[in-house]
Amino acid sequence: MRIARFSIDGNVAFGAVEGDKQDELVLDIIKGIPFADHELSGTKVPLSKVRLLPPVLPNKVVAFGRNYAEHARELGNEVPEAPFAFFKPSTSVVGPGDEIRYPSFSQELHHEAELAVVIGRMCREVPRERVKDVIFGYTCANDVTARDVQRREKQWARAKGFDSSCPLGPWVETDLDLARANDLTVQLTVNGEQRQLGRTSEMIHPIEDLIVNITEAMTLLPGDVILTGTPAGVGPLNVGDEVAVTIEGIGTLTNKVVKRG
Repeated sequence: MRIARFSIDGNVAFGAVEGDKQDELVLDIIKGIPFADHELSGTKVPLSKVRLLPPVLPNKVVAFGRNYAEHARELGNEVPEAPFAFFKPSTSVVGPGDEIRYPSFSQELHHEAELAVVIGRMCREVPRERVKDVIFGYTCANDVTARDVQRREKQWARAKGFDSSCPLGPWVETDLDLARANDLTVQLTVNGEQRQLGRTSEMIHPIEDLIVNITEAMTLLPGDVILTGTPAGVGPLNVGDEVAVTIEGIGTLTNKVVKRG
């Protein structure tokens, strides 16, 4: 099931996305919230009539860096032996079609296409064999990075945590099993030109390792998001660019870069 969060006539709701052709997609409005008992209402609205929002509002976004060897090398970094985590605040999250606002303190903004894992239940100290039980689904993400700030400041809070630096969407796909999620095509285009192309099977640490690693340290809550790393090919974004992340079996997340006002 593809579950989207959307607004219509000033109201916010979740809905199940139905249909195959983009111009014929409809939303069956969900009674309740997806992380608890819920059912489909049978009330359907065309996707074209709503505004898609970030599919979840995470308490925290836990991101893992340098999880693809070629990406680590392209930036001159060593491949980490253990998962390498950092955080993006909830205020960094935007949805499909929302603007990525170029921060005034950077001159070198980069795109990073990533598979995002959405957590479905409160969990901590998750054993590897139970990881599948705590995953709600998967969505597309763009770990937008102020690369010059990242180099200059030697830590990543401002470089990766600024407002609009974490586009998510267009919806959460709940029908992917863990084995398939660990072998999906991830690609990114800028103005229609392909910049990144890889597979999640190239990750140094698969999804299971990432969730085991972070839940050793902290509790994850329903709606929290895990970013799993980006394949090689990261590069610059400029004001006016349209950037699209497409992940096999999920969909496409598209955003436009604008000057921060």
